[in-house]
Amino acid sequence: MANHYFRFKQFTVHQEACAMKVCTDACLQGAYTAAYLHANRPGITGVLDIGTGTGLLSLMLAQQLPAAAITGIELDTAAAGQAKANFTASPWAERLQVLETDARALVADEQYDFIITNPPFYESDLKSNNHLRNQAMHATTLDYNELLQVIDSHLKAGGEFSVLLPHRPFADFVAMAGTAGFYLKEVLQVKQSERHDYFRSIGIFCREHHEPKVASMAIREADHQAYTPAFISLLQPYYLYL
Repeated sequence: MANHYFRFKQFTVHQEACAMKVCTDACLQGAYTAAYLHANRPGITGVLDIGTGTGLLSLMLAQQLPAAAITGIELDTAAAGQAKANFTASPWAERLQVLETDARALVADEQYDFIITNPPFYESDLKSNNHLRNQAMHATTLDYNELLQVIDSHLKAGGEFSVLLPHRPFADFVAMAGTAGFYLKEVLQVKQSERHDYFRSIGIFCREHHEPKVASMAIREADHQAYTPAFISLLQPYYLYL
């Protein structure tokens, strides 16, 4: 059984009410995106987290971006309540808020400097009998084209967004994004270990065409025991025992 909470160095994520629990690849997205913004846009003020779930990504960004006001939106009532509680208990409560709503129902004139999202991974795979897990894992309420439309509506001119997806369909998402007017700026390709193939891709997109910067990382060494130095360096600001 998954733990009811996950304790980080500066905040704790309670997760018993959420279908999707804290996972390593989401932590990687939060850390990678926060590091990117800290290096490139440290004074950023407005961030939107689409499908915030536990609030993990918002909390990781809040830790590294002292000027950022972050809004998490979440469709599921229980998860929205959990994220709100996690935000309230954090050191950055005054800069974090949760809206319980469908992303497509957001006020049209509300725009942000940066958007982060860890969307449902699977658009056509077989589903389980757990409705909330299906909603979290499968694109049952917001497909990728609709997600890109929401991002386009709420991202300021010059804004950027971060997305985490499985490695194999990531190329399809890049093509969809191009049709919507977004281009891949940076991507981190992630392996479970040095022995594995890539299984996740974390991309930063913008509206200007770039030759994308491509990086790769393994979470664990070839023996699948120790974390790699690259993973430790990225997650050290957050994980208790790194």
